[in-house]
Amino acid sequence: MTEVETPPRTGVVVVGSVTADLTTFSRRLPARGETIHGDDFTLVLGGKGPNQVIAAARVGATASFVACVGDDLFHDMIVEGLTEAGVDIVHLRTVPGPTGIAHIRVDESAQNDIVIVPLANAALSVEQVDTALAALAPTAGVLLTQLEIPTELAIHAARTAHDLGLTVVLDPAPAVPLPDDAWAAVDIVTPNETEATILTGITVTDLASATLAGQWFLERGVGTAVITLAQEGAIVVTAEDVRQFAPFFVEPVDTTAAGDAFSGYLGAALAAGTTIDDAVRRACAAGALAVTKRGASPSLPLRADVDAFLAARTPSH
Repeated sequence: MTEVETPPRTGVVVVGSVTADLTTFSRRLPARGETIHGDDFTLVLGGKGPNQVIAAARVGATASFVACVGDDLFHDMIVEGLTEAGVDIVHLRTVPGPTGIAHIRVDESAQNDIVIVPLANAALSVEQVDTALAALAPTAGVLLTQLEIPTELAIHAARTAHDLGLTVVLDPAPAVPLPDDAWAAVDIVTPNETEATILTGITVTDLASATLAGQWFLERGVGTAVITLAQEGAIVVTAEDVRQFAPFFVEPVDTTAAGDAFSGYLGAALAAGTTIDDAVRRACAAGALAVTKRGASPSLPLRADVDAFLAARTPSH
């Protein structure tokens, strides 16, 4: 009797929110009550979910998206953008009403602030997540999720994926405190310094404080903490040691999707069997490239771009 080969589990599943990103660019952000002239405006597919799943697809991973989109004027832009990026949208559900919206303001230093209105994202359900994960688990190796969806649903997705044998990567943004017993389902957590501060209560300003924050996550059951530190690069905290990754310096234009590029590349590299250190280095390069272009999804780099970037540069020391 011929044995049936088990398919490799190299896919990436992203459970998250989706938004139409309305972004204004101006030399500075207005003060409260002030009206100023802007320099540019864009309307693009966005949200942490699409950004991360498109980043994973651009690496070459089989990338599947679990989310809800409205049946409004933004629907086709969302669906076409994901499809053109090569994302599997079998588990993207269309629901009555408006699509989620993100209003983003970017100043000339490339810093931004964001207001998110969930709208259709609120329709994402336990049943939809369970159905998708059951169908995708046989060929998927990594789950990426974030906290733009309801916290309880993100925790449920993490626990379900963990039980199905996937590596669970949590991008804890926007940061909100989680129950201590939720962390055991998270294999890798990827906060920036602000998110790590909010989640742990430890003010993260340097390598030493980031290490303490990383150990806080490990004490609650997380396998590995990867904390990004902007100009200081990133650190990886495990039960064995702490490793620092120097930053790649570039000229920033818009930082909107840098963290999502990092997460998508990290997840795809891990699903392909890359070591955590190599995956973090590739993720750092992807994040650096993303800040050199305007917009969220349009800034996400192709694998060839990341390969060329890494070949031409070594991290700054």
